[in-house]
Amino acid sequence: MSIPVVLITGGLTGIGRAAAVAFARKGAKVVVAGRRDEPGKALVKELRAFGSEVEFINADVRQEDDVRNTAWT
Repeated sequence: MSIPVVLITGGLTGIGRAAAVAFARKGAKVVVAGRRDEPGKALVKELRAFGSEVEFINADVRQEDDVRNTAWT
């Protein structure tokens, strides 16, 4: 069985946060990108409580370099 992996930009508030919670509840691997470290870390802790693999990337998608740095290997 394949586990979906999602990258959600602007995932710390609003619709992005709701999407992150929904995907985590379904067991997807979730990567959340946002501009604030402390809320990002708090969201990771919350989403991991659903049993999902979750990572936070500090990124501002308005900045080209930040977008490039969201790639992971």
